Amino acid sequence: MGASYGRGLLHLAAAVDSAAVDPAGADDADAQAELVRLAERGGLDFVTLAGDGTPPGLAARALATTRRIGVVPVPGEGVEDVDPAHRQRTGVWADGGARGAPPRAGAGGGGSAPAPPVRVVDATAPGARAAAARYADVAVVRVADAVQAGIVRDELRERAAGAGRDPDGLRVLAGLLVDLGDGEYAAEPGHGGGGPRPTVHGPLYRGGPVDLAELIAVWHKDGAVDGFHCVPVAPRRDLERLVNGTVALLQHRGLFRTFYPGSTLREHLGLRPLVPTLHWSPPG
Repeated sequence: MGASYGRGLLHLAAAVDSAAVDPAGADDADAQAELVRLAERGGLDFVTLAGDGTPPGLAARALATTRRIGVVPVPGEGVEDVDPAHRQRTGVWADGGARGAPPRAGAGGGGSAPAPPVRVVDATAPGARAAAARYADVAVVRVADAVQAGIVRDELRERAAGAGRDPDGLRVLAGLLVDLGDGEYAAEPGHGGGGPRPTVHGPLYRGGPVDLAELIAVWHKDGAVDGFHCVPVAPRRDLERLVNGTVALLQHRGLFRTFYPGSTLREHLGLRPLVPTLHWSPPG
C-alpha cells in the first residue's frame, strides 16, 4: 500500500552507479540490471543510472527485465531506444543549468505525441532552482540538514507557484550518500556514525538501516522533503541493506508502499498524467 505521512506519500529512489558496483564489475550490465530488480522488489519509485562506464543500453535492458520501477538514465543516454511499452516508466536527469532545457512544443501533425519522460533535476545549487521549479517533476537537493532541506523545498514550491505551476506537481527529494557498511555502528573510525554529515561528495549518512529509516521518517513527517534519493556508497552491499532493512522497516511501519498501485513513473510519484502534446529534449 502507499501510506500518507507528513505532507503526502513518501517517495524513495536509489542510484545504481556503475563505477561503484565493484572495481572488477563496473561494466557488468548483468550486475547492474540485478540491482535494478532488487530496487523494484523494494517498491522504490525509480533508480538513476549514473557513473563512468555505464554500459550502453542499460536503461532499455533494465526496463525490459522489470515491470514497474521507473528508470532514469545517466545524462547523455536518451530513451529513444527504449521499447515504447516501457516509456511511461522513464525519466531524464538534468543538472538544472544549461542542460536543464524546458519542454518544446512538438509538431503535432494531427496525432498525439508521446508524453515527455519524468524530468529529474539536481536543484542543489541555488542557480538551478528557477529551472527546477519551472520545469522539473522531481528536484533533488543535497543538503545535510533537515531545516535547510525544508527551506529549499519551500523555495522551490513558491517558485513553482510563481511560474504558474501547481506546487503539488513537484516532488523534492533529499539526495543522500548512504554507507550501511557496519550495522548500526560507524563504518569507519573517526566518523562517529549517523548523519547526514557534509562531505566533499555531498551529505553522507553512515550507520545502520534502522537509524536510516528513522531519519527518513522524521524528515518526511516534518515536511522537510517528499522523500529521498539514496546513493549507496557500495551498491552491492548498501542497496541490499537499504531494501531489506530500511525500506522493509518503513513498510512495516506503514510509511512506504508494499506494492506498486500503478504502472507508470508518474503514478509512482503521485503526479497527474500529462496531456501528450509536448516534447522534451533530454540533456546531452
